[in-house]
Amino acid sequence: MGLLRIMPPPKFQLLAVLAFAVAVLFIENQIQKLEESREKLERTIARHEVREVEQRQAHDLVRETPAPDDLDELVIIYNRVPKTASTSFTNIAYDLCSRNHFHVLHINTTKNNPVMSLQDQVRFVRNVTSWTEMKPGFYHGHVAYLDFSKFGVRAKPIYINVVRDPIERLVSYYYFLRFGDDYRPGLRRRKQGDKKTFDECVTSGGSDCAPEKLWLQIPFFCGHYSECWNVGSRWALEQAKLNLVNEYLLVGVTEELEDFIMMLEAALPRFFRGAADLYRTGKKSHLRKTSEKKPPTKESISKLQQSAIWKMENEFYEFALEQFQFVRAHAVREKDGELYVLTQNFFYEKIYPKVN
Repeated sequence: MGLLRIMPPPKFQLLAVLAFAVAVLFIENQIQKLEESREKLERTIARHEVREVEQRQAHDLVRETPAPDDLDELVIIYNRVPKTASTSFTNIAYDLCSRNHFHVLHINTTKNNPVMSLQDQVRFVRNVTSWTEMKPGFYHGHVAYLDFSKFGVRAKPIYINVVRDPIERLVSYYYFLRFGDDYRPGLRRRKQGDKKTFDECVTSGGSDCAPEKLWLQIPFFCGHYSECWNVGSRWALEQAKLNLVNEYLLVGVTEELEDFIMMLEAALPRFFRGAADLYRTGKKSHLRKTSEKKPPTKESISKLQQSAIWKMENEFYEFALEQFQFVRAHAVREKDGELYVLTQNFFYEKIYPKVN
């Protein structure tokens, strides 16, 4: 009976339980805040340590005789596919080279042959890797992909490229051969004088508009293997895909060239600082346009799309487009109709051993 008399009433028991629960919640909240503060402090310390390391490295570079900067050793190869807006893009590199202090070199092959002889491959690799006076360098030309690792070099160049819808590319090339463009309007082209339209060529079964003429972007990415140039080769298609994802830093599409340029500027400002603004406002960026080009009819397009060659070239184009859009989605954001490059979104933390 005595024990029962000293027990608090149920009302006070409930209040005590509630007070205890509130105290537990308050303590858990304080612990969470302390954990967040600890993480924030760790990030601040990590950033401070990285800055100290960078400052020491900068001090050492000033104090000692440095080796050449890696950025000053960079070489970019743009093995440009014909009629993919390659001249428009290359003109930007020519406009920027003096300002950004790099060299631009055109790879001019005899008769525009995209395949080099074995001895020329060796010469080219040796030139690109050892020609110190031309570094940093931007090489461009209508040449097939060349695997530098086959030649035992330690530093491989950075490959970039642009692809285009295969039928649109073929139509542009067809009229280019007959009417030229506004880049060099006085130059006489190989098919000048031939007034036959692309549709008339398709209807009559002409060779210049045959499905075999679509086979170009795949071999350019496939490279210097004989199978690459066997029209309709499934092996060549798969090799081209592998090279695109494994050997190229970035492959853009003609239809979204401005986004390609913007991403290159963000990734390689040593070369492309100011490129996006120059593309939007410069006089040369849209300079080269094929003259007298007439869009093909649906019937002509449908006839080409029935071929196995178009299906393979289009599969490669769609593959390249999907990869480009994937990279872009993780590199830029759109706001109010404008694209913005993302800032650095990673940092280092928990760096050990601690720097004194």
